Amino acid sequence: MGVLIGQLGLDINPIVKSTFFLIFLFAVGYSVGPQFIHSLKKEGLPQIAFAAIICVLCLGVTWAAAVIAKFDVGNAAGLLAGANTISAVIGVATDSINRLPIDAAQKQTYINEIPVAYAVTYIFGTAGTAWFLSVLAPKILSKNIIQESKEYEQKLGGAIADDDPTMEYAYDGTTFRVIQANSSMFDTPKKVSEVENFLVTKGWPVYIERIRNGKNDIINEPSPDQLINKGDKLVLNGPIDTILNDESLIGPEVADLDLLDLRAEALTVMVSNKHMDNQTLGKLKTDKNRHGVIIRKIHRGNAEVPLLNDVQIQRGDLVEIEGRKADVDRFAKYLGYAERPTNVTDLLYVGLGIFLGGLLGALTLRIGNVSLSLSTSGGVLISGILFGWLRSTHPTFGAVPQSAVWLMNNLGLNMFIAVVGITAGPNFIAGLKASGLSLFIAGVAVSLIPMIIGVYLGKYLFKFHPAITLGACAGSRVTTAALGAIQDTTQSKVPALSYTTTYAVGNTLLIIWGVVIVLLMG
Repeated sequence: MGVLIGQLGLDINPIVKSTFFLIFLFAVGYSVGPQFIHSLKKEGLPQIAFAAIICVLCLGVTWAAAVIAKFDVGNAAGLLAGANTISAVIGVATDSINRLPIDAAQKQTYINEIPVAYAVTYIFGTAGTAWFLSVLAPKILSKNIIQESKEYEQKLGGAIADDDPTMEYAYDGTTFRVIQANSSMFDTPKKVSEVENFLVTKGWPVYIERIRNGKNDIINEPSPDQLINKGDKLVLNGPIDTILNDESLIGPEVADLDLLDLRAEALTVMVSNKHMDNQTLGKLKTDKNRHGVIIRKIHRGNAEVPLLNDVQIQRGDLVEIEGRKADVDRFAKYLGYAERPTNVTDLLYVGLGIFLGGLLGALTLRIGNVSLSLSTSGGVLISGILFGWLRSTHPTFGAVPQSAVWLMNNLGLNMFIAVVGITAGPNFIAGLKASGLSLFIAGVAVSLIPMIIGVYLGKYLFKFHPAITLGACAGSRVTTAALGAIQDTTQSKVPALSYTTTYAVGNTLLIIWGVVIVLLMG
């Protein structure tokens, strides 16, 4: 639409483009910062190395294709941005071109070429990569990717819920039910802790929240040593399938509305406490601090982490929990910081991050006649990463709600792209006629060659599990659409385990390559 409207010859102040682009870059850095910094630990190094190699391949293949096709710096930068679906390269490369020691008219020519090459190569970069990683790559890696993914889930301790992760239920999370204790288990009185420990072996933890005894007294928050007699009514908190699948375990469900008169809360918590590093979901299954709380989902960056016993929690993860309010508040404090719904953004924190990033990007290192700089955009990206990581370790300040991050990311990028299109509009058709076919062919090569090499590197050099290799390829190329297609193919969320770390690395390096490609081609 920007290109179409640009045919009117409108003049847009470049400050508009720069402002929205810097907001977008800060949001990108803020989002990936926790994963990027925390992945620098020893256990994350293989995935970091893999992502770095893929990113270098993306840059190298782009440079080689540009040299072979005799593209100038503008088309090369647009090819890098579109074929690798990393739109931020447009802005970073534009900043770098403006620093080249050439006349203003030539700079503008190069800058106008970037969106042309980007538009020609972006569609295949997105759809072609998703098709390759979800259709061809699984066949290269495995004879039965679905079965191998299931086996890998079992290797990671299996799902902490005994359900099929490919299925979706109308109810996802905790539920409170009144069950009457009349099974043979209660022929002799049993302690609350004994019953709960027994139920853990049947799948998810199920907690006893209240008891109505034979005297019709209600016991709130029963202690672990509280005795349960046959005929007592128990309020059980846990997944509905675990509670109701086998009535012989405890007894049948009964109606008791007064006993269910309690408050429940669903809450998102940012993991920030140091003691949670390397804690597995399996250990949390029986952690006393978690008593009464169900973990519904875990989000790491823009991916949902599978709920497997041996999956490790990282600081910066967003954990959705549910249970009685008192239990939820206690467990939230144990995990880190409760992200209660708010529409308040710490604009001072955001503004300071963008300002300091701009100063960082303004620093220039001169080597001979060559000036090296992150550029303003690169500096803001790095600043966003650091500020996002700082927020994950000290969550009492710098709050930017997920909705605000989404707005900054999408509004910033789309406004920037729109202005780029409007500015390049008058020259777009001519550029498309001149280089369209060669750009498309080059785009196919740039999109697929790093992915093909990446599949074999993951299989033979890094010896990743096939599903981990697929997730790492998608993350390194920052293609969320491919992740969804891969998860559909594998019928598993295992690829998300490698997607988050490689996405953080790929998103950072590929954006910085916008500076490097200009230096290589300029």
